[in-house]
Amino acid sequence: MAASPLVGVLPGPGGIIVFAAGLALTLKYSEWAKRQYVRFKRAHPNKGRWADWGLRRSSARRREALRKHREANSAQGD
Repeated sequence: MAASPLVGVLPGPGGIIVFAAGLALTLKYSEWAKRQYVRFKRAHPNKGRWADWGLRRSSARRREALRKHREANSAQGD
């Protein structure tokens, strides 16, 4: 993440990619970052869903499948 401003000066989307990779590594290995991420997701569920999708988190896919299953079951019950 620290290198993204340096790479961002170059033409193209390199800074965004470097920042996203740094963020993914930080979320994977830092307990503090995980707690902050969970707090963010609770405060902003829709943004958290997009962040999970962007990070390709398997837990996000599992939660999304459960959410769709619950919605389908509640629609059938009506």
